[in-house]
Amino acid sequence: MSSVLLDGKALAQKMQAELKNHVKILRLDYGSAPGLAVLMVGDNPASAAYVRNKEKACAEVGIASFGRHFPTETTQEEVAKVIDELNQDDRVDGILVQLPLPDHLDSVALLNQIHPDKDADGLHPYNLGRLVRGEPGLRSCTPAGVMRLLEEYNIDCKGKSAVVVGRSILVGKPVAMMLLEQDATVTVAHSRSQDLAALTRSADILIAAVGRPKLITAEMVKPGAVVVDVGINRITDETGKSRLVGDVDFEAVQPVAGYLTPVPGGVGAMTVTMLLHNTVWSYQKKFEG
Repeated sequence: MSSVLLDGKALAQKMQAELKNHVKILRLDYGSAPGLAVLMVGDNPASAAYVRNKEKACAEVGIASFGRHFPTETTQEEVAKVIDELNQDDRVDGILVQLPLPDHLDSVALLNQIHPDKDADGLHPYNLGRLVRGEPGLRSCTPAGVMRLLEEYNIDCKGKSAVVVGRSILVGKPVAMMLLEQDATVTVAHSRSQDLAALTRSADILIAAVGRPKLITAEMVKPGAVVVDVGINRITDETGKSRLVGDVDFEAVQPVAGYLTPVPGGVGAMTVTMLLHNTVWSYQKKFEG
């Protein structure tokens, strides 16, 4: 038996095509395009690649970009001032601070300064609070992408045992809340959990989000389980080549799992798409309430 691949790349392309058509209609209705501002500080090559990817995706669906790139030595006050200006700018519907930031900057304070209705990454305490309360709001992009992928493949979470490995505020905690919202019985495992393999083997739905290459082996997966790999790790193989792998040992787990996301081509593609979705959602909310 070989698992069904949860093809995030194909779903992302489909959703972006739908968003492109939707944005065309919105521009006719309201006379302007949705706008996204991605703020980057410093010259981290991985961050620069992510930002280019986001801005390219914006251009393809018709979202205007208001990005700013600051030198590494930029002060907290300078970035905060720009966030304040963007909060007041009616052309901008979403604001995102590209992480990680240089060490001298307080990323939490800057993220919290973004207006909750322009919080394109869904990480503001207001939006996390709305998630916990089950109220409408901007949802964190990667967890929302995971849930949209499950929905696309008609994977019903109701009554299922879901195990989330990882408890970060970016993925682990919000995806656990989203699974709970879909009536799954949720366990969150982490570095202090005892007998991780016993926990993961109990999962009908297993979400791996820790950033450790090939942590999840075949012996840790229940036969037929849905396995979603959120990890993106760059490793150098024995030939000296650099490549991306997930938190799941893909080749070993593929014959065991019922459904499995590849890395790359799984959750990563969905993250950018949900960012675009959030920006358009904020734009509509501005006009339609």
